[in-house]
Formats: sequence, C-alpha cells, structure tokens
Amino acid sequence: MPAPLPWSLLCDDSSLSTRPISAQAYPSAGVFGRLRRQPLAFFAMAVLFCFICGAIFAPHVTPYDPAAINLNGRLAPPQASHWFGTDELGRDILSRVIFGARISLLVAVSVVGCSLSLGLIFGGLAGFYGGILDTVLNVFVMNAFLALPGILLAIAFVAFLGPGMRNLVLALSIGGWVGYARLVRAQVLAVKEREFVEAARALGASDLRIFTRHILPNILQPLIVQSAIGMAGAVLAEATLSFLGLGVPPPAASWGNMLNDARSHLFDSPHMVIFPALAIMLCVLSFNFLGDALRDYLDPRTRLSIGL
Repeated sequence: MPAPLPWSLLCDDSSLSTRPISAQAYPSAGVFGRLRRQPLAFFAMAVLFCFICGAIFAPHVTPYDPAAINLNGRLAPPQASHWFGTDELGRDILSRVIFGARISLLVAVSVVGCSLSLGLIFGGLAGFYGGILDTVLNVFVMNAFLALPGILLAIAFVAFLGPGMRNLVLALSIGGWVGYARLVRAQVLAVKEREFVEAARALGASDLRIFTRHILPNILQPLIVQSAIGMAGAVLAEATLSFLGLGVPPPAASWGNMLNDARSHLFDSPHMVIFPALAIMLCVLSFNFLGDALRDYLDPRTRLSIGL
C-alpha cells in the first residue's frame, strides 16, 4: 500500500495558474468573438439593422416626401441633392427606397408570423396525434397545397380579392404555411417518442401542456432557421407581386412598384432600376446569411466544428 502524500503537497497550489482565462481559450466567449468568425453574419446583421432603422424612422430620415412630384426634375441622375436620383415623376428614389423597406419588412414579418402559426397548428396536430388526423392533414391537405406553385396561388388569390397589404399577406401566407407544417410534423414525430415526453404523459400531463412545455421548446431550433430564410422568400415574393401590379397599390412606395415603373427607362435612366434592385438583393441575401449563421450556431455539432 503506497504511503499517503504529505499534507503540504496536497495544499500546494503553486502549479495552478492564477492568470485569467482569455477569450481565445474559449472561441465562443462573447458575441463579437462569434461574429468575427462569421463575417457574413456580421454583414447580414449590419444590413438588416440599417433596413429596420430606416423602416421605423422613415419619416424622419428621408430627405423628401416619397410621393412628392416634381416634373421639372424628372429622371435626374444621382447628384448631391438626390443621392439616388429621381424617377419619371421627379420623386426622390432614396426616399422611396427607404419607405419601400417599411412595406417589405412589414409584409415579411406578417407572412412569416401567419405561416408559422398555421404550420404549428396543423403540423403539431398531425405529428402529435397521428392516425387518421395525420393522414388527412398530411396526405390530402398539405400535399394538395404543395401540388400548386405558391406564387401562382398567391397571384390567383390577389387577383380575385384585389391588391392591398392585407390581401397580399393572406395570399403569401396561404401558400407558405405548408413548409412550416411539414417541418413541425417531422420534428414532433421525432420528439414525442423521447423519454421525457413519455414521463410527462405518465405523470398525467395534458396534451396541451406536453406540447407547449416539452415538445415545442425542443423543435424551435429548425423553426427559427426556417423563419429567417422564409423572411427572404417573403420579401422576394412581395417584390414580385408588386412588380406585376398585384401588391401594394400606388402611390405607396414599394420596391416592386419601383422596378415596374423603371421598365420603360431601363437604358436612359438605369438608376431607377439599380437602387431598388440592390435593396431587394441586399435584404434577401442578408436574411439568407442570417439563417445560415443561426443554423450553424444552434446546431451544437456544427458550432463545435467551426469553433463558435
């Protein structure tokens, strides 16, 4: 039997370093440490922050009224008084781009919120209860909506009810909830067989409590990522419908309306096309980059592999 170590050696902590642990030892320390390792995420957050601030404070940051007509200054190129130039009616393009961000972001948030809510209801019911209800919702209802192209369904819906913000949100939500529902159903089917769900059911918890307290928190990760990417699709769909004349009616400033107005001036005044198109491209790319960054961060295996 070996002799026990002396108490002096047991109490000797000279070999222990008292230096503070730097952030480099833990790559995930600090939000900015993570952003340094994901420059696209930092770019996306910065661009979206500018769009959101512009949308919220649009009446205070725009240099001109977006609907003010000045025929004497029509089709002016970018200059000191009009940074983005003017359109065919002399309206300031910069002011219209900023107000267009308000419409695009409002539509995107509304569409994703409605689609996610419908997806949680129908996908949660189909995945949680299964059986005949799952067959009816998944095979008949969801597949029926998937058989129709979403953009064509939205065009038909808006053409029937007429253009407008409310009809536009409803049209895009009707065609977009199926993707969320199928994702929710798949996640619920995987989680409802876990041990903690069976334990809650054995303790007599209600179905609503089991779903909201035990299943829903464990399926939020893919839903958050899908919502971020869905925002990009909603912005692009709103611009498409507005370009076709089925979105927000004039004189409201919308990026799609601006591109529609610029079709006849593509070669003599290209700035009318460039700046609204750049706004759409930057907004869509930023949401996609943010979705990819959230996917990498919320997945523990991916986060460890890239050092977040």
